[in-house]
Amino acid sequence: MRTLLLALVACATWPLRAQMHMQHSMNMNEGPLGIPESRMGSGTSWLPDASPMHAAHVMLGEWTLMLHGRGFVQYDWQGGSRGGDQLGISNWAMAAASRSLGGGRLEVRGMLSAEPWTIGGRGYPLLLQSGESYRGAALHDRQHPHDLFMELAALYERPVARNVGLSLYLAPVGEPAVGPVAFPHRPSAADDPLAPISHHWQDGTHITFGVVTVGVFTRAVKLESSWFNGREPDDHRTDFDYAGRRLDSYSARVSVNPGPRWSVSGWYAYLKSPEQLHPDESLHRFGVSALTAQPFGKDGRWASALIWGANDPLGSGRLSNSFVLESSLDLDGMNSIFGRAEYVRKSAEDLVVPAAPAGATYDVGALALGYVRTMGTIGGLAAGVGVRGSVNFVPSSLEAGYGGRTPVGLVVYVRLRPVGAH
Repeated sequence: MRTLLLALVACATWPLRAQMHMQHSMNMNEGPLGIPESRMGSGTSWLPDASPMHAAHVMLGEWTLMLHGRGFVQYDWQGGSRGGDQLGISNWAMAAASRSLGGGRLEVRGMLSAEPWTIGGRGYPLLLQSGESYRGAALHDRQHPHDLFMELAALYERPVARNVGLSLYLAPVGEPAVGPVAFPHRPSAADDPLAPISHHWQDGTHITFGVVTVGVFTRAVKLESSWFNGREPDDHRTDFDYAGRRLDSYSARVSVNPGPRWSVSGWYAYLKSPEQLHPDESLHRFGVSALTAQPFGKDGRWASALIWGANDPLGSGRLSNSFVLESSLDLDGMNSIFGRAEYVRKSAEDLVVPAAPAGATYDVGALALGYVRTMGTIGGLAAGVGVRGSVNFVPSSLEAGYGGRTPVGLVVYVRLRPVGAH
């Protein structure tokens, strides 16, 4: 079964060799109101128009099929008393088919991940990470694996006036209008194999089992609202998490693209009972993001993101903030450097510190820098070799638990992605 799933994911990200020269220009793939395909992020979120697209396109009659994804074959070592090491493969693969329909455009999507097998149920080591559970216990200092089904969705967009359009997104598995573009899809995070430690303060809803989103948009502004299942995925990563749940949560987001190099968004959400281990706890989540992308030199690109996200558990009177600044600089199409700086306020419950006083919170942070070199292509996939180093920052009250105030981490990896880009 594991071999079969790995083969399926590889095929989904593998551009068909006979079609590799059928890359479409941005104009050929424009959506309603002339919005370019490169603007589409995760779910219904927006990227800057100048964002690169590493994907293959194939014409199938009236349909345009887009295939893209990423894989990191990684050795992850995290130091300190709560660290660990693991050899695994983080990955996702997506197919999206679109066509004109009824004066608008219909797009159907499927996104899969083999991480339940290639990373395992406990996920990979990542100091100061928190969120979700495994075998009835909260995960800490590890990043949970993505579910097998990351997205199964349909998006329909249609102009209703010269400068106004409407959209409808229906997803048995998908992403509501909460947060920035999810980290696996942000150009600023594209070469970083590890998740942000602020993931569950910002884009933690990017795999949600049941989403309905409606939106109204112009060429530069989109306002949207979602109704969705607020519960995070459980630790059975290959099924559909609908039992005992309904569309009990809601959100709103506004996105603005003032020019081709920028995308700014702000959001608010009410999440009912997101954590399986604490079914009586609900929260408000809100934040703001600014993403930018632009050419660099002759063949390079530079993408950055600044994100603030906050959780406000109902009745706690305890607002916890998070900030992320991340950037990826492709110097020449072959050599890239990337970095991420984070701050998050986490509770003793988040980090599983059993001896801490009730209501204890901690200011924690992380700084990561990395480099990746594209070595060549393998059957339409660009293969790169990379390294990522990190230093984490904990307060003195956690020093004994982490074996120091500044535990470090190191990841060496091989990155695979489709060659096609525009």
